[in-house]
Amino acid sequence: MRRTGRIVLIADDNAAIRRHLCETFTLHEFQVCAEATNGKEAIKKAAECRPKLVILDLAMPLMNGLEAAPEIHKSLPDVPIILYTLFSLNVSRSELEARGITAVVSKSEPIENLIEKAEQLFQT
Repeated sequence: MRRTGRIVLIADDNAAIRRHLCETFTLHEFQVCAEATNGKEAIKKAAECRPKLVILDLAMPLMNGLEAAPEIHKSLPDVPIILYTLFSLNVSRSELEARGITAVVSKSEPIENLIEKAEQLFQT
């Protein structure tokens, strides 16, 4: 049975990672409403499909995840944003929150950690 309302936007410039994320989220009964390859595209697609969760890669061309997050948060203030990244961040928790980022998950962790974080955000 598909759970309603678990609509996700996935933004990552790496096609293989995007595909893997889409497959994994779908297997866990999320609906992927759109994919984006950069921050500007993520902003546009978030406005179009109105997801209930946004997964943003940090390092993307044209506009990175830290730059795109505030724009998405401005138009969808109640939508959690998970920054999914390979890179360590030298950004304080308060700065992340000011940008609208709810959580940071490392790509070096098992993907189950990302799914678990997403599940937690839908339960709160």
